[in-house]
Amino acid sequence: MARKYELVYVVSPDATDAQVTDLHAQVESIAQRLNGQIEKTDNWGRRRLAYEIGPHKEGTYVLEVINGDGELMKEIDRRLKVTDLIIRHMIVRVDEEQSVVERTRSKRTENTRRRRVARGLPPDRQPGEGQRGDMDDDRDDRFDMNEGLER
Repeated sequence: MARKYELVYVVSPDATDAQVTDLHAQVESIAQRLNGQIEKTDNWGRRRLAYEIGPHKEGTYVLEVINGDGELMKEIDRRLKVTDLIIRHMIVRVDEEQSVVERTRSKRTENTRRRRVARGLPPDRQPGEGQRGDMDDDRDDRFDMNEGLER
């Protein structure tokens, strides 16, 4: 079963752009070999580290969004641990969080619809029905900034 992971790695500031590209190519080849897919690659560029890691105060950050299974991520983790150019790396599974959010959203929508029907309303809000944020900000006269400042 394919899952979605985010891999972030910090490359040594001594590495050239070609070496950073080569690291991405290595991760991509591992993913292809183990039936995974790289959904997105985002090079954040050279940034200051939050704390010194060995002699390094800066590093090049790279984010990879990868679809694959646990075995693929274990292999990528194993390969990145032995690569000298990588200062730190972290792999996080993100599809589980997204499914929890979707479940919560659908449960909330279902409860809202049930309550509306119990009150004799249609299950979904109708156009023009009082929704929060519908009021035009220019006509909001509930608060007058100068009110109460006069002495």
